[in-house]
Amino acid sequence: MAIDVRELQARSLPPDIADEVDRYESTVAEYLRGEIDEDTFRVFRLNNGIYGQRQGGHNQMVRVKIPYGRVTPEQLELFGFIGEQYSRGWGHLTTRQNVQFHFVQLEQTPEVVRLLAAAGLTSREACGDTVRNVVGCHLAGACPYETFDITPWAEATARYFLRHPYGQRLPRKFKINFSGCSTDCGQAMFNDVGAVAVSRTTADGTVEQGFRIFIAGGLGPNPHPAQALEDFTSKEDFLATVEAMLRTFDHYGNRDNKLRARMKWLVDTMEGGIDELRARIIKERKFLRASASWPGGIPELVRERGDAPAGVGAGAVTNAPGAVPVTLLKTDPFERWAEANVVRGVANGTVSAYAFCELGDITTPQFYALADIQRDFNLDVRITNRQNLVLRDLTEGDLRPLYDRLLEIGMAAPGAELARDVVSCPGADTCNLSVTQSRGLASAIGEALEESGLAEVGGVRVNISGCTNSCGQHHISDIGFLGIERRAHGQAAPGYQMLLGGHLGDQQVEFGNKALKLPAKNAPQAVVRVVGQFASERTAGETFAHWLERAGGAKQVGKALIELDAFPEPSVDPDFYVDYGETGPYVKEIGESECAT
Repeated sequence: MAIDVRELQARSLPPDIADEVDRYESTVAEYLRGEIDEDTFRVFRLNNGIYGQRQGGHNQMVRVKIPYGRVTPEQLELFGFIGEQYSRGWGHLTTRQNVQFHFVQLEQTPEVVRLLAAAGLTSREACGDTVRNVVGCHLAGACPYETFDITPWAEATARYFLRHPYGQRLPRKFKINFSGCSTDCGQAMFNDVGAVAVSRTTADGTVEQGFRIFIAGGLGPNPHPAQALEDFTSKEDFLATVEAMLRTFDHYGNRDNKLRARMKWLVDTMEGGIDELRARIIKERKFLRASASWPGGIPELVRERGDAPAGVGAGAVTNAPGAVPVTLLKTDPFERWAEANVVRGVANGTVSAYAFCELGDITTPQFYALADIQRDFNLDVRITNRQNLVLRDLTEGDLRPLYDRLLEIGMAAPGAELARDVVSCPGADTCNLSVTQSRGLASAIGEALEESGLAEVGGVRVNISGCTNSCGQHHISDIGFLGIERRAHGQAAPGYQMLLGGHLGDQQVEFGNKALKLPAKNAPQAVVRVVGQFASERTAGETFAHWLERAGGAKQVGKALIELDAFPEPSVDPDFYVDYGETGPYVKEIGESECAT
């Protein structure tokens, strides 16, 4: 079923949203007439989620905010339409649960923004120095381990800070993530604000639910682990606490140097470090009650919907967070898919299943088919931070017909979220800052794992970034790659720094350590060797991090790969001097960074 675009275009918008869309359209028109200068328009455009591409001209990336990753059938259909009519025939899922469309012409962005608004979506504050998309665990409300369901909390937080006066011209971007338990599937431990659902026993013996809030984390060239603000934050104080953080960041963040403007740098620049930052936030929260906009108390949305946990069922929990199978034992294709992609154990009897989106890409036909699947099975669908979809509210009887439907559209590969599920940023395909074609490497690694029979190894994940900014989250992956320029035999060549051992969980984060540098064309072989060694040497249930420690650490494992860090003469193998997907010699090209404007 395709979307009725004419009905969507004719749909009335709330007055404030209609005014915002009209203002965006008129401002674009003014810019195109030369009535607004480039710098002013760039800030305006970014705050509306429209990002320039390395191709220049009027090529734009449109980033759609999807709070905690939840999408509806109508929205999936709209994504298919946008991909077909305005982009390249497909959309891209990000590690922060956004949906991106590339090569949208600036003149057409007002039409796209208006369509998104009609479907209850927005690109507002998806880019720029704003409060970005609010991320949440994709299994929230369906996870057997959660303390409580963070879904309504993420929704309430996203609504509260969207268009918030303090969130429009911050020193730098501000990211909020939610996790429902210490497993931290929502990745709270490396963001500006990370909220983890917890409980505590009070003096009278009752159990109180609340949050443990972590602050000032971040990846990028200088990763910082988030640190706890306080041991326990009550539900009643939650929104006020986050606003106090936002205000503190706005007051003290560096507005002179964007490279040191993220909240994480306050830990380094304040004389008292993390203790001083904590004290300033707590003081801001204390007096926030005097503000006319004080957001204290449990949000009305949470009161209406409730946040009861899914609960652990009587049966065994399978393939839940932290319980990834070592190997897939079944031989039947459907049984292998069910073994790898299905999460069970919820007390109310529901079942969830992953749909595999290679490189995070979904084509227009796939979007339309997914919308039909969501309607036919009456599912809750969410984007994962590993660029897949999780289909929720299934029953056991739904699994076989669902598998058949996913198989028809090429999204039924077993091992979504396992070794074959390589994560990559857009890279030099579209990004101004990337120095390598990270998407091309991701495809090559995936193919190498498939050919070697290692694609379905559990408990190991590969992430790739095309530059130091870590949009591909290479720092927190078992095997991470960072794109770099190499020089060999007097020529420039694409290369990567390989990191090993990044992971997060139990309210801690460990960033990967450097193993060795590699030519881009040897990185797939390096992955095959490391994954193969891990698969052959691990004990039952052993994590990659524990195995790596037994194997001597990143440097020691890297030493065994040292022969791969070699470039042949250009005349012998010129392919080493051409990046993936390119036709000519490698050239390091970095455009003007819109991330730093």
